[in-house]
Amino acid sequence: MDIYSEDIMSKVRLALSFVFPLSFGTSTAFAQLEGTYRLISTTARILETGQEEKYTDESGYITYGKDGRMFVLLVRGKRPKPESLEKMTDQQRADLFRTVTAYSGRYTFDGKTVEHHIDISWNEVFTGTTLRREVKRDGDRIMLTTPPSPRSKDGKMSVRTLVFEKVK
Repeated sequence: MDIYSEDIMSKVRLALSFVFPLSFGTSTAFAQLEGTYRLISTTARILETGQEEKYTDESGYITYGKDGRMFVLLVRGKRPKPESLEKMTDQQRADLFRTVTAYSGRYTFDGKTVEHHIDISWNEVFTGTTLRREVKRDGDRIMLTTPPSPRSKDGKMSVRTLVFEKVK
């Protein structure tokens, strides 16, 4: 390449960096989040009192793909174990439903906030919505913090923080 061609190419690269900065930044941000993580803990801070509660008896996973899609499956509390599918009672079905969270969709991540754009979920209330989480990293761990919202069990406004550790 001659000097004239190199100069034009450097100007094109510079111009493209101004025209498409978000796409380059987003792919870098995706790489920071990409992977599968196991749930370590969840805490809820009640806004009215400042009291913190740690959830127990829970497990789950969240996966962020390099294709921009995510999936989460969380189970909480004492879950019934029916004898069989044929003998499962309506109460057991309801209890199982109440103690699970599962959804999938596209995600966007700007390095600080992840948005889950839900296109399928265990509860149709969430399908078609966007859930935002503030993200902090600590080594192989990510902390996802919700905006203030009412808890399903008692309606108290709270902020929940879920800590996940990358699966290796």
